[in-house]
Formats: sequence, structure tokens, C-alpha cells
Amino acid sequence: MTKAILGAFAAALLIKLFLFDLIIAEGNSMEPAIRSGSVLVVNRLRYGLRFPGQTGYLVRWAAPQEGELVVFYAPSGEIAVKRCGSFMGEGQFMAQGDNSLQSYDSRSYGPVSVNAIIGKVLGNK
Repeated sequence: MTKAILGAFAAALLIKLFLFDLIIAEGNSMEPAIRSGSVLVVNRLRYGLRFPGQTGYLVRWAAPQEGELVVFYAPSGEIAVKRCGSFMGEGQFMAQGDNSLQSYDSRSYGPVSVNAIIGKVLGNK
């Protein structure tokens, strides 16, 4: 019984750290697409494999596309959810909130490194 519980815990931890994650959206910067308090499902493997806390990918197999909703580490270190805007040079993109009047995004802090992306938002509830 104890082995089964430990095994289930280890499997859940691995899924959360490497495959999928659930986060709760805060703020109004992505309204109407994402409302504050929405639970977001994040695909951590969409763009590549990275270890939690790492600043880059161990292996990258895809790049975000313009318009995709991505979760990333903002320059302040906080986790942010924004729409992937245009790309700036090699490996940087403009993060844009849908609610431009209330969004703290690349219009304030500049382009964001693609290496800062944690994953792609699959859906919200």
C-alpha cells in the first residue's frame, strides 16, 4: 500500500514537473480570453525539454508561433501568461496581453527570450 502511494506521488510529481501543469491566472491582462481565477492547463513539453528552474532548454524541438498563449518567466522573475507576438531577432519575442489597457507586457519591459518560456496554454476553465 505504501509503495503504491509513493509510486503515485512520484508519477504525479514527474507529470507536473515535465509534462503538464495547472496554474491559476491572476489579473485582467488577458481578458476576455482568460479571466482572473481561471485554471490553465500548460503543456510543458510543447517546445522542448527543460528541467524545472533551468534558464534554457536541454533539447528544443519547436518554437512558439505568433498568437499562441504561452507561460513564461517575465524579466521580474514572476510567471506570466501572454500571447506570443512578433519575434525580435534571434530567440526573442514580444509578449502581449489581450487587455492592452491593463497589461504589463513587452510594451513595458521589452522582448522576452524564448528560453524563458515554460510552456503553451492548452486550455482554461
